[in-house]
Amino acid sequence: MDANTIYNEILEEMKKHIAGKEETLELMFIAIVADGHALLEGVPGVAKTTMTKALADTIQAEFKRIQGTPDLLARDIMGFAYEDDDKSIKYSKGPVFTNILLIDELNRMQPRTMSGLLETLEERQVTLGGMDMKLPAPFTAFATQNPLNIEGTTPLPKVLADRFIMKIDVGYPSMEEEEAMLRIKEKEEKVAVKKIIDTATIMQLQEEAKKVTMPDEIARYITTIVDATRADIHIVMGASPRADIAFMRCGKAKALIEGRNYVTKEDIRFLARPVLSHRLAVRATGGIGVHGIIDGIIAMNH
Repeated sequence: MDANTIYNEILEEMKKHIAGKEETLELMFIAIVADGHALLEGVPGVAKTTMTKALADTIQAEFKRIQGTPDLLARDIMGFAYEDDDKSIKYSKGPVFTNILLIDELNRMQPRTMSGLLETLEERQVTLGGMDMKLPAPFTAFATQNPLNIEGTTPLPKVLADRFIMKIDVGYPSMEEEEAMLRIKEKEEKVAVKKIIDTATIMQLQEEAKKVTMPDEIARYITTIVDATRADIHIVMGASPRADIAFMRCGKAKALIEGRNYVTKEDIRFLARPVLSHRLAVRATGGIGVHGIIDGIIAMNH
């Protein structure tokens, strides 16, 4: 199967278990093919966990979940080394050793644990008892955070948020989607998610995505948009060069699953909000918001 056929089959299977959310699911699959990690931002109860678990099932990926709490320690996530009764060194691997990792409420963790986790995600390895252990491949982490500054949460520092290739906003469902969700839940019986591909195929897609062509005009378009975030009067801190790389990798992944071997300006415009919104520190904007600022930059560089 080609990438476009694979994606459409996965999407059709996901529709049996999730009502709506097609754009969210597309962005999540793009993150996997781009071999990056993504933030999922939305209020509790909008199917962030359900979507991640179902998506992992469709690609036959091992799935593990971490609940972010203030007392969570790095060893609870990464694992630890210990001396067995026979005086030999044993290793207890933490939940980070998986294919698809869901970190629920990342912004409830203490800063030290959060920093250690994100360093592990970027380096794709854990050091236990002086031994470097590679994380499984493929490996993608989805981290959820509540968009409201509710009790017990702290805003994710921009320097850490920058490690995520995208921030995907998961909003409330429409009334039609909510009704469809009720019908899915009404059936009650647990319908197993059909397995469409395996993780070896995902790794093939990741390699194919790297070969997608990015014309010079698209590279220039990406750098123009990113540079514009550094000059906008509403923005205190613009996007780092990681944003350029995220645009490139996600643009190539999007082109691949749409059956193209080249990136277009439309791909970059589609990705602008998810790639940039968590990287920008904005001033009080009189209600415009970070998305309004990004939309304005895109409109001026169409």
